[in-house]
Amino acid sequence: MLPFLMAPTLVVIRGNSGSGKTTTAREIRRRYGRGCALIEQDRLRRIILREHDSGPDPVAPRFITTMARTALESGYHVILEGILRTGRYGDSVRDLIAVHPGPAAVYYLDVSFDETVRRHLRRAEPIPVTPEQMRGWYQPLDVLGVPGERVVPEESSFEGTVDLILHRSGLATAAARTSCPARCPRCAAEASSTASA
Repeated sequence: MLPFLMAPTLVVIRGNSGSGKTTTAREIRRRYGRGCALIEQDRLRRIILREHDSGPDPVAPRFITTMARTALESGYHVILEGILRTGRYGDSVRDLIAVHPGPAAVYYLDVSFDETVRRHLRRAEPIPVTPEQMRGWYQPLDVLGVPGERVVPEESSFEGTVDLILHRSGLATAAARTSCPARCPRCAAEASSTASA
């Protein structure tokens, strides 16, 4: 394990479906650049595992947190995002945070049900669900209850939320610890060509 000062940053972004967590997480990772892994619950559970989130003996909670732990141990900063409902994922996510030797920042996007439906309908790639289905999934203020967890209200703009998480988590100033871009010859060549242009 890396010592705390050298260990990468773990950022967890949670919230109900349609709260904006995926869009926010993708923008934070885009702004950070290489050296930051983005782990999306929906992609891993729905696409890779094709596991229902209500089935017995779920693999997804362990699979997702194992992937995050592997990336962290390999020097990647990690953004983990998803509904990550406390009843099903809480123990796994809390364990991930507890064993991580570096900084961890946890955010819950607290958005009302009506606003989650509005945001869902405005998505560039909406998933095929009805408001009735979304209501069945909706759980108000489903926080993890870990120290330092920050609740972001729905009044926070997209830009404000991205800036808040980037700066409060420390990612805005965190150096990359992976070979890309720190020691990668291809990244060095790209940086050199950009600097000379």
